[in-house]
Amino acid sequence: MNTAQSTKTDLAQELGIARSSLYYQPKKPPNDALTLKHIREVMSEHPAYGSRRVAMALEFNRKKTKRLMQEHGLRPQLRRRFRPSRPDDLNRPETRIQNIPKVLCPIHPNVLWAGDFTYLWYVDRFWYVATVMDVFTREIVGWHIANHHTANLIMEAFVDAVRRTGATPRWFHSDQGSEYVSEGYGLLLTKHGTQPSHSNKAHPWENGFQESFYANFKLELGELKRFGSVGELIEAIHQQLSYYNTRRIHS
Repeated sequence: MNTAQSTKTDLAQELGIARSSLYYQPKKPPNDALTLKHIREVMSEHPAYGSRRVAMALEFNRKKTKRLMQEHGLRPQLRRRFRPSRPDDLNRPETRIQNIPKVLCPIHPNVLWAGDFTYLWYVDRFWYVATVMDVFTREIVGWHIANHHTANLIMEAFVDAVRRTGATPRWFHSDQGSEYVSEGYGLLLTKHGTQPSHSNKAHPWENGFQESFYANFKLELGELKRFGSVGELIEAIHQQLSYYNTRRIHS
């Protein structure tokens, strides 16, 4: 009898395993390098993506995606948005208008829209972007860009949403900023048969739909100094809104 074979048989018996187990070769480790390359490519194009959206974009296993991102220190770029309250907003009493998102979850479009605006500093002045989001689809259905933030800014965004969708919502949700509680804006909503909905004062998270959108919008728009003119900036804003509506993965 072959001594080596006998030794392996004896060893297997002693260990209580099949002799073939002594010849086991582990499977080839997964090609993490190629997976990591794909992850980096997605995060380069979508800097605000976390592991869940990266995995969805690549149709990869999320656990593996999350593991590789953690091992290589790959994290989404996040930017918290802050818009200081105006003195007249702080001193104005609550409107007492119902906060509809607290009691309603829309199950089809054009039931609940949400509005807000943000500002961008370019060269020597602020430029303001007002948007209207359909809460059910998370799509930005209307917007307006201007160098002021009067009630006209948000009114134009609402009118743009009506024009683009050919519809009006049952409710329109916003914070209690002076623009959204102005008489002109109230009349515009009434004209279209839309009822207002307000977050409580100093509770920006109650309009989390727009808060989340703008946090990523500014990040993904990038550094504004790279634009050679206001026209280029405005074109980039339109492109970013198109990207958000048509290409970005939504929750």
